[in-house]
Amino acid sequence: MFPRVIALLLLLPVAGPLMAQGVDEAFPGLVQASSLEVAPSAQPSHEVFEIREQHVRVPTIDLTTEPDDLWERIRRGFSMPDLNTELVTDRQIYYINRPGALRQIFTRSQRYLYYIVEELERRGMPTELALLPMVESAFNPMALSSAQASGLWQFIPSTGKSYKLEQNWWVDERRDVIASTNAALDYLQTIYEMHGDWHLALASYNWGEGAVGRAVAKNRAAGLPTEYQHLNMPGETRYYVPKLQALKNIVAQPELFGLTLPRIPNRPYFVTVESRVALDLATAARLSETSVDEILALNPGYKRPVLPTNGSMSLVIPAEKVEAFLVNLQRHDPASASWKTYELREGEGLEGVADRLGISASRLRQVNGLSPRARIGTGYTLIIPSENEGDRITLSNLLPSRPQPGAVEPPPPRLVQHTTVRGKHGRMVVVERNLPTGPAPAVAGGRGKARAEAAPASRGKQAESRPEPKGAAKAAGSKPPAAAKAAPPPKAAPPAKKHR
Repeated sequence: MFPRVIALLLLLPVAGPLMAQGVDEAFPGLVQASSLEVAPSAQPSHEVFEIREQHVRVPTIDLTTEPDDLWERIRRGFSMPDLNTELVTDRQIYYINRPGALRQIFTRSQRYLYYIVEELERRGMPTELALLPMVESAFNPMALSSAQASGLWQFIPSTGKSYKLEQNWWVDERRDVIASTNAALDYLQTIYEMHGDWHLALASYNWGEGAVGRAVAKNRAAGLPTEYQHLNMPGETRYYVPKLQALKNIVAQPELFGLTLPRIPNRPYFVTVESRVALDLATAARLSETSVDEILALNPGYKRPVLPTNGSMSLVIPAEKVEAFLVNLQRHDPASASWKTYELREGEGLEGVADRLGISASRLRQVNGLSPRARIGTGYTLIIPSENEGDRITLSNLLPSRPQPGAVEPPPPRLVQHTTVRGKHGRMVVVERNLPTGPAPAVAGGRGKARAEAAPASRGKQAESRPEPKGAAKAAGSKPPAAAKAAPPPKAAPPAKKHR
């Protein structure tokens, strides 16, 4: 009570002259208080006032209205703490000095960003994570690292299996946009809940949650800060979060860096359709009235030109082409497909199928990754290639280098050369030597490892003299290669004593 009265008395010299001007004119934010009453004995002979909150007009963003530009939607969802370090500045300089590479990354991202942002918002996660594939793969779903990490989110095989990403001869869901995005966000949520810090979660995504946990524990035990920038970590991980922060800064204010982001409409770029009709990627492109390259970019998880035939087949197509696709699919004759599959029946062989389809057996083996010696049986699924030269060229990188499970590859024939030489004390011994079954490697200048391997026969494994197996000479050839000739016999030695 007393401090309030003292404060009011101190205002009297200022408030007195202003009374004549009118309170409303002098202090628009002041109104007469009718709720404050003071005892007559203590009440001064002036009116009491209180301050009312002033309404200042500030710029606002209507969050109830969806923006037309996806970049603006991403900016609104930024919620990670900013990282302000020299490494962030370093990465900003790195990116803005490479406008061509940055433009390529942003252009690639147009296909996939909307879906990623939708998933992030549905889970309540920061939209900065939509930029993480820029750091991981430059938004290239076919990216493959030296550690065999693959796809937009760069899953290694073991982690992909842990998050139920199928990997077989037909598909690799680490490259599938939808499957890999869901798995990556599941993983990021898990490691965020583990650390309670997004910077540490991102470091774990790159370095491993166990390694980050140990680094945090080490700093805590030493009484050091445990934030991301204070941890002792590999160089790649030290630059990892600064890269994302640099890209976030560029997206937040591109004009500040002299850049213009390509406009991305805030609407779905692709949709998923299910088909019970056997499809291949070239036919899907034709039915959706788009290019094969676009279909490949939207369906990077398929490793073969033909979609697997186990159940219904999911296909991702541009959203603007879905109506045309559905209309064309109803008119589609499966017999007119570009690439097909054929399952061997009982008693059938590859050569017979090739003859019946008018394809050379060697071409059919090549398309299916089968060597000339590989054997296949009933139930084996063959890929039948397209007759269109353009399809063959475009999809040639989807042809396998090895066959799918079910093909039997017999072991290569073993050729053995037996040579009889005079051993110690003049005793005759047989030297065995395995002969190569394939072409010998070329050796520049007659030097190198091949020369060392073509050592004299007397340095090979020696065995007691025994009868030579029948047919051994035929298997080795009547005249062995020059590199496999036996060493010349040693000079005449004193005759051995006849003790046998």
